[in-house]
Amino acid sequence: MGANSSSISELPENEYLQKLSGSEPISENDPFWNQLLSFSFTTPTNSADLKLLEEATISVCKSLVEKNPRTGNLGSLIKVFLSRTKELKISAECQNHLFIWQAHNALFIICCLLKVFISRMSEEELQLHFTYEEKAGPSSYGAECEDLIEELLYCLIQLIVEIPLLDITYSISLEAVTTLIVFLSCQLFHKEIVRESIIHRYLMHGRCLPYTSRLVKTLLYNFIRQERSPPPGTHVFQQQTDGGGLLYGIASGVATGLWTVFTLGGVGSKASAQLEQCSPLASQSLLLLLVLANLTDTPDTPNPYRQAIISFKNTQDNTAFSSSNPHAFQINFNSLYTALCDQQKSDQATLLLYMLLHQNSNVRTYVLARTDIENLVLPILEILYHVEERNSHHVYMALIILLILTEDDGFNRSIHEVILKNITWYAERVLTEISLGSLLILVVIRTIQYNMTRTRDKYLHTNCLAALANMSAQFRSLHQYAAQRIISYTCRHLRRYVYVLDKLYFPHSHCSTLQHCFSTLSDNGEELLSLTCSHILRSYASSLFSLLSKKHNKVLEQATQSLRGSLGSNDSPLPDYHFWEMSDCLHFSETKLIHAQDLNVIEEVIRMMLEIINSCLTNSLHHNPNLVYALLYKRDLFEQFRTHPSFQDIMQNIDLVISFFSSRLEQAGAELSVERVLEIIKQGAVALPKDRLRKFPELKFKYVEEEQPEEFFIPYVWSLVYNSAVALYWNPRDIQLFTMDSG
Repeated sequence: MGANSSSISELPENEYLQKLSGSEPISENDPFWNQLLSFSFTTPTNSADLKLLEEATISVCKSLVEKNPRTGNLGSLIKVFLSRTKELKISAECQNHLFIWQAHNALFIICCLLKVFISRMSEEELQLHFTYEEKAGPSSYGAECEDLIEELLYCLIQLIVEIPLLDITYSISLEAVTTLIVFLSCQLFHKEIVRESIIHRYLMHGRCLPYTSRLVKTLLYNFIRQERSPPPGTHVFQQQTDGGGLLYGIASGVATGLWTVFTLGGVGSKASAQLEQCSPLASQSLLLLLVLANLTDTPDTPNPYRQAIISFKNTQDNTAFSSSNPHAFQINFNSLYTALCDQQKSDQATLLLYMLLHQNSNVRTYVLARTDIENLVLPILEILYHVEERNSHHVYMALIILLILTEDDGFNRSIHEVILKNITWYAERVLTEISLGSLLILVVIRTIQYNMTRTRDKYLHTNCLAALANMSAQFRSLHQYAAQRIISYTCRHLRRYVYVLDKLYFPHSHCSTLQHCFSTLSDNGEELLSLTCSHILRSYASSLFSLLSKKHNKVLEQATQSLRGSLGSNDSPLPDYHFWEMSDCLHFSETKLIHAQDLNVIEEVIRMMLEIINSCLTNSLHHNPNLVYALLYKRDLFEQFRTHPSFQDIMQNIDLVISFFSSRLEQAGAELSVERVLEIIKQGAVALPKDRLRKFPELKFKYVEEEQPEEFFIPYVWSLVYNSAVALYWNPRDIQLFTMDSG
């Protein structure tokens, strides 16, 4: 650092850094600080650059950790920074680059040191490094005894909310946000959720508390504005040509023209393509906002930052604020909505959208009232469509957002009125024109299918099915492909159900499926199939081995008697079906357990899909001829399950619809065109007596966070910080909160 440093390799031997970490105390009035802070650099923007910087300065940091309790040099540096910040606002107004530049450099060094200190010591030890008091002597900062940690936090918040965002202040605003994240990063080094913290207490009480709403509002506006980083060198002091006023009142000690550039990427190097397309300040502000929102409540005070997030209102809302929440504020919802629509490719933007929809009723009401809801829903659907490319947490958040939206009947109706053209990212089929509702159905079914075949996450498919169920009563004019996928996906699981039964109950059978085996049992086959399904399910629920063996023997005896009866003689030899012997039970116990679990999951999916179909037929049959057409096309498979004990009740309406429309098609004759079939279905939908359809309770599912949601969200948020924060690097070996593949 200082005027003589020009490369990262020289940092360990830099005389200014050596003095900072040395054994001699340095007063905050010493001209040394002007020399130390007289450097310029292209701010590191990736973990590789930060790793190089940290490795180069680790010896300096270790020395400072060891000697600072006796020298108090860290405290002196912080006081120098605090004194500089008092004039930052007027410096920005007067375009005084020098003050802003040196204040930024001071904060950059503080942030780097804090990150090392916090990763290596407890908060109590950290506090000791801030409590050094110099012996009696002149002090420009003030003789009053201040808590330096609280003073620094307070100053950082003031800097963020009060300094106008200009090209010359961009870097110091970004550094202030980054330093607050570093202050809170102690969570990374604990496996358990940190519920009591000195830093948390300072941020949620005392001097920082009145700035809660202003800080949240500023961070949100940073996210909304997406201000690009100014060109490299914008904040660097430019030497004046008139030779006057060079140091603007700062004690001299650095010669004119000695300002050198310390850079990781080369002087004047072009910003990366990624940085050209995004805003580091917006990204970092959003991460800090998520961290603050997920601080745990204290016994006497709920998290004020979360309270601000869940209660802010639209600038056009003139209703009075509730006196129970002093942290409420107003923000432009139109701008916020636009930013949320544009930024959904990032995990953190999706997480913010989830938080706002779930917790802020003002935002949820506004979003649901938008007439361009497709601008928000399409990015969410694209996340789910590319599920294999996304981490599981991002997929969960996207899916839960859909579930929250489908809780509203108005949303479920309106999405079928929005017609989309040429969805280019949907690759399975060319969709030249489709409603948003039909596209949503296609993507959610695809997500369920991916989960059932790959990730096998019950939580995921349950929420997918819940979203479809919420929509089902308002299905309107389903696209033929969407209707086909609903029916074909249900049929796929019906076939899978039979296949798993076969593997579970007849693992050695030469028959291709259990259905084929029972087809030889004449009129008793269908009844016996249902009986077998029922026995297996009850067996697994109570006792995997003992009860199943008894049921097995009973069913085997019934099958034997029925088969011999159909052959006409009790002495006739039985075909070699190799029914499962009990000795096989132990040998195949692991396989059987897997199949039994599969059976439960498949049955749950089938049941829910049948309820979704039934809900549509009951509430909006006349609006969905394509669904009836697809149902009739696959009627043979559905008819086999009409007496199944697990599906019998829900199959009544489906069976009635199949029978009613099949009869009308038979009356119309053979060789009917698709158009003619659809016409008959539309006519029949009007004629079908609605009172013959059995009424079921309305399918409605509401998302509710599980108990102790912080156990999920805090590791998730910090994994986003670890993977996405600009200009921050932590050694992965030091991270305790999550494993490296969890982010």
